This record gives sequence, structure tokens and C-alpha cells, in this order.
Amino acid sequence: MLTSKEGQRVPQVIFRTRQDHEWVNVSSADVFRGKTVVVFSLPGAFTPTCSSSHVPRYNQLAPLFKKHGVDDIVCISVNDAFVMNEWRLTQNAERITFLPDGNGEFTDGMGMLVDKDDLGFGKRSWRYSMLVRDGVIEKMFIEPNQPGDPFEVSDADTMLKYLAPQAGKPLDVSLFTRKGCGYCARAKDLLHDAGIDFEELVLNRDYTEQSLRAIAGARSFPQVFVNGAHIGGAEALETWLQPRLAA
Repeated sequence: MLTSKEGQRVPQVIFRTRQDHEWVNVSSADVFRGKTVVVFSLPGAFTPTCSSSHVPRYNQLAPLFKKHGVDDIVCISVNDAFVMNEWRLTQNAERITFLPDGNGEFTDGMGMLVDKDDLGFGKRSWRYSMLVRDGVIEKMFIEPNQPGDPFEVSDADTMLKYLAPQAGKPLDVSLFTRKGCGYCARAKDLLHDAGIDFEELVLNRDYTEQSLRAIAGARSFPQVFVNGAHIGGAEALETWLQPRLAA
């Protein structure tokens, strides 16, 4: 039975982390004392939903969480420190703290340690998220107790809606560029000046010219997309930004 622990203190454990090639013990007090912390826990590093959706969205929304009083976003999984550190690197999730719960002690204390023997995982964490203030659990979002790996309520957007119901969502911006492109540099400067986060895709590293023609119907650089809409190049982006910068 997966039971909420709202109003209770987080388990007191020691996380065995690796920092600069050295073992560093991090206590629950180190993580939570005097802080407002968002935690999300998941079945395993490098697994599909965790890598494609759970981690990336928390990392993207981290500045908004910080704006609304969150000191840290913590990802916990029943994996060892080496795995968690490598996963953080591959996810480019520099805005998130990854904590290894290799022995499952924290997860067990949360009542979220479950059998994943059918997948060959052994004991792992059920998927959940929580808001913790000074070590006390204020709110938990626990995925429904059903077969498989449900992902319905522990996502970053649900947590942000609870924490700051009126918070606006960040724009989803992708910028198709090529190396040595002055107009591409101009577009990036415009987005930086406007305080808009974006994902840069570089020609022949992340996509081909054929892909650009198929997606944007264009051959020039850069090409900017916002929330699925094609904006165009640097000049079109500057025009699109003008009313936002004037507001």
C-alpha cells in the first residue's frame, strides 16, 4: 500500500555520493534542513520515461521553481552514485541534484520501495514527487498503484501548479543553427537578452540539411520554432520579440 506521508519528516539517512572522484556522505539534514526542496523519485536511471520526460521537464522548469521559492530540485533513485552521476551528465541536467539511494534506505523509509523483480530490477522506488519544507513533507504526488510504470501526477508541471497556480509556463523554443553563422549568433543573443531559454540544434551534429528542409521548408540559418510554431530567421525572431520586450 502506497501511503502519503504529508505532515511527516523525511527519513534520516546518509546518501553515499561521489564528488570529484571522492566519496562524500550527504545526510538528510544536508539536503533538507532550512530549505524548500522539490523531490521526485523514479524507478531507475536511464529508463525510458525517466530520461525522456521526468528529468528533462524538471530541469527545464527549474528557474520557475526557484523563482517561487524552491532552493533545490532533487532526483532520487535506487541506483549507485556512479550511475546517477553519469545519468546526470548524459541528461545535461545541471539544474538538478541527483542523489543515489543505492541501498534503498530513503525510499524504504518513505514507504515507496517496491518489487520490480519482473523486470530484473529487484527493489526500486515507486514513482512520486513531493514538496519538502525544512525537512517536513508538505505535499506528495504518488502515481496510482497499478501495473506498469504510471506517469500521471509526479511530473514537474503538476508540482509547479500546486506550488504556484498562477505561474506562466516557459516557452518551448528550438533554434536550428550551423557553426560559424553570424545570424545564428544574433538569434541566440536576442533570446538571451529576452531571458528566454532555448534548445540549440547544430547542423550535422543534431540534424541534417534535409531534416531542416523537411521541418521548416527552408535552407537558411537560423530557423526558430516556438511552441511548435515556425518563427523564421533572426530578423523574424526580432520582430516577434518586439512586443514582448516592450511589455
